[in-house]
Amino acid sequence: MVSWKGIYFILTLFGGSFFGSIFMLGPFLPLVFVNPSWYRWINNRIVATWLTLPVALLETVFGVKVIITGDAFVPGERSVIIMNHRTRMDWMFLWNCLMRYSYLRLEKICLKASLKSIPGFGWAMQAAAYIFIHRKWKDDKSHFEDMIGYFCDIREPLQLLIFPEGTDLTEKSKAQSNDFAEKNGLQKFEYVLQPRTTGFTFVVDHLREGKNLDAVHDITVAYPHNIPQTEMHLLRGEFPKEIHFHVHRYPVDTLPASKEDLKLWCHKRWEEKEERLRSFYQGEKNFYFTGQTVVPPCKSELRVLVVKLFSILYWTLFSPAMCLLIYLYSLIRWYFIITIVIYVLQERIFGGLEIIELACYRFLHKHPHLIAKKNE
Repeated sequence: MVSWKGIYFILTLFGGSFFGSIFMLGPFLPLVFVNPSWYRWINNRIVATWLTLPVALLETVFGVKVIITGDAFVPGERSVIIMNHRTRMDWMFLWNCLMRYSYLRLEKICLKASLKSIPGFGWAMQAAAYIFIHRKWKDDKSHFEDMIGYFCDIREPLQLLIFPEGTDLTEKSKAQSNDFAEKNGLQKFEYVLQPRTTGFTFVVDHLREGKNLDAVHDITVAYPHNIPQTEMHLLRGEFPKEIHFHVHRYPVDTLPASKEDLKLWCHKRWEEKEERLRSFYQGEKNFYFTGQTVVPPCKSELRVLVVKLFSILYWTLFSPAMCLLIYLYSLIRWYFIITIVIYVLQERIFGGLEIIELACYRFLHKHPHLIAKKNE
């Protein structure tokens, strides 16, 4: 049974992403053909304004409490974030953490490729240069290499969120994970899934080579009360009462140098997560047993509150205002229709805005060097 809370939440997020993609991100689309790095700088900040909206709604409107323990973030540092995938919505809930301890404009997420086709949400994620994957390494490897190489080339600081488990924790996925563990002589898990380490080691290696990595943040997420497994739980108004994040920060110079050692390192972190989550759910349902207390945020709660209130006000007014403009002015209607057509066609023809951005960067910055080499 859907609830008004869930409908309000989903419609507000969709309206913001849909009209924001058209009227805030759309006008800057031509810039990608002129200067992709400027386009990236601007888009990161525009998208970040929308990322504050779910944070604001969850905490201010629906009363979700977020508790972060462990190591502190260094504001603005470049990192890979690895996290257990308890629900399909973990990536969105993480924004509540990053808004206080880092900068939302830095975050990039590895997501399944089918999400890029969703109107509004998908368009915004393409514009944000999220990394879309097919969960088949032979198909994903070159795309990972291209995207990471691009971020390193333009000196784009990023915090890249990866879910090494590949999918969220369900009875079906847990059974498959434990079957894999049994066949390969690995430890069976109850609270996490077996991590897939190939993508993680590839990303860390390439960011290190590109001198665009300061640390790896190993984050454990847990829900002490209700667990909203899918989007339908949110639509029914079943928001989590509390979300707990436990952070371990590993500076890049403490990571193993070889790929094989890095894979073992990742597996070790997952074994620790299993024990940590077991103690969490079988104990007092908090991470205080680790001996690491709540991390003081780098931004004051007053500043966070002002941002959340402004976000709710802005995005609540933005979508109706754009609808009014579409209704009143034929020129705006034509712009609205043409921009939608562009978003749909570019994704079908070229594969997405992030692919076009990569192609434009290569043409503008690498093609001339190739010509120069041939002339030599």
